[in-house]
Amino acid sequence: MNASPNPGPHPSRRLFLGMTATVPLAATGALTLGAGTAHAADSAYVMAYFTESPDMLAANYGLHLAVSTDGLQWTPLNQNAPVATPTAGSLGLRDPFILRKQDGTFVVLATDLNGTDWTYVSQYLHVWDSTDLRTFTGYRRMKVHDLDTHAWAPEAFWDAGRGQYAVIYSAVNSSGHNVIMANYTTDFVTAGSPQVFFDPGYDVIDGDMAVGVGGYNYLYFKKNSTLVGARSTSLDPGSFTEFSTAVSHNGTEAPTLVKSLTSGSTWYLWGDTWSPNGVFYAWQTSSLAAGTWTALDQKTYTQPLNSKHCGIQPITTAQYNNLVAKWGTPAWNRLKSYNYPARYVRHSNYIGRIDEYAFDPYTDAQWKLVPGLADSAGVSFQSVNYPTRYLRHYNYALQLDVNDGTSTFAGDATFYRTAGLADASWASFRSYNNPTRYIRHSNYVLRIDPVSTSTEQQDATFYVGY
Repeated sequence: MNASPNPGPHPSRRLFLGMTATVPLAATGALTLGAGTAHAADSAYVMAYFTESPDMLAANYGLHLAVSTDGLQWTPLNQNAPVATPTAGSLGLRDPFILRKQDGTFVVLATDLNGTDWTYVSQYLHVWDSTDLRTFTGYRRMKVHDLDTHAWAPEAFWDAGRGQYAVIYSAVNSSGHNVIMANYTTDFVTAGSPQVFFDPGYDVIDGDMAVGVGGYNYLYFKKNSTLVGARSTSLDPGSFTEFSTAVSHNGTEAPTLVKSLTSGSTWYLWGDTWSPNGVFYAWQTSSLAAGTWTALDQKTYTQPLNSKHCGIQPITTAQYNNLVAKWGTPAWNRLKSYNYPARYVRHSNYIGRIDEYAFDPYTDAQWKLVPGLADSAGVSFQSVNYPTRYLRHYNYALQLDVNDGTSTFAGDATFYRTAGLADASWASFRSYNNPTRYIRHSNYVLRIDPVSTSTEQQDATFYVGY
C-alpha cells in the first residue's frame, strides 16, 4: 500500500468469487462458491481499484473500474478516471471490493482513507449499491467497530449457515497488532458486533476469501510482506489455519484470488507491490489445496494503468458489454515489450525508449495510435502529454518531434502495423519510408532496423494494450 519499502502494515486488495452457486458445504452449510459456477453465464470480469504512481502524479482515491474477458489483460473504463467518489469521512477510498449479492445485485465496499496517512482512524467503511455497475446509489458509511484504529481492506462473503454476509477487514485490536475482524450483516447498512476472524499471533492484513473449493474455505493474507494462505472446512471465526507456501516479489501485499472461467482447476493469485509502487504480479496454480504457486510470465497479463489494490468479480457478457458501452474504452494505448514485458514504450527527454513500469510522468507511456500521417492505412504515434509531437525516426533513432507538416516528417512518423514478428498475436511496426526496417529496442532505446534474428524479432514485437 505504501510507496516506501517499509515492511509494516499497509491496507490492501481482495476478491470474492462465485456468490450465487448453490451446492452446500456438508460441514458448514456454506454455499459452494468460487468454483466457477457463480452464474452459468459468467464469461468476463470487472476489477475495482484506485490509482497511484511512483511520484504520486496519478494519485486518485475514487472508485475506478476495468474489465477483462480472461482475468489477465485489463481495459480501464472511463479513461481510467473514477466512476464514483466518496462524499463523507476522509472523502477518499482505498482497496475497493465488489460483491455480487444473493439477489444478483452488487455492493461495493472500500477502505475509508484518502491518501497514505496510515495513522488515520476510521471506524467505518464506504458502501455503495449497484444493480449493474453503471450507476452507484445509496452511498453511505457503515460502522464496523469502536476501536481507536482503522478498518482496512474490506471484503464480504455470504455465510449460508448464518443467513448473513460476513464483512472482513484488518484492524488493530487489544492484541496490539492487526488481525482480520468480521462483522455480520444482512443489508450493508448496519453491522453486528465485530469478532476476531483470524489472528495467527502476528500482524496480518488484507484478507481475501475463496469459499467452498473442494470442501475448504481459503483465506489469503499478507504476512511479513509475502502472500500466505490459511484454510478451514468451516466459516467460523478462529477456525482458519495457515498452510500454504509464501509467495512474493519484493514487498508484496493485497492478495486477490481469481478463478479461471475457462478452466475447471486454474486459479490466479494477484499481488501488489509498493516498491516500486503499484506493480501487480500474478501466480498460477491448478490446485488451491496444494498451496503452491508458479509465477506467471509478465507477457501474459497487463494491469490497468496505475492500478492499486484491486477487487475482482466475475460478470456476464451482457454486463461486460454494458459497462464498455456506458464508460467507454481508453482513447490511448500503452505498448509493452515482448522480451522485456516489465517495460513499456515511452518518451524521455523526447527520446523513444522502453522503461520499466511504473514510472512518472506516467503519461510519457500513453499514445494515440492515429491514422498514419503519410498513409492512413498505417499508424502514427501521437504523444498524449505532448499532442503536437509524434514518434518519428531520425538517423534511424526514434524521437518525439513536433509535426512540421512536411512530407518528410509524415513519412518518418508513419508505420504499418503487422502481426508480431515473435508472436502473431502481438504487433510489430514497419517503417513507411524505410520498409525493410521495423521499430525495435536496442539497449532499451527505440530505433528502426532490419530484422532477421530471433532476438531482433523479439525486440521488434509489442503488445498494444492499456
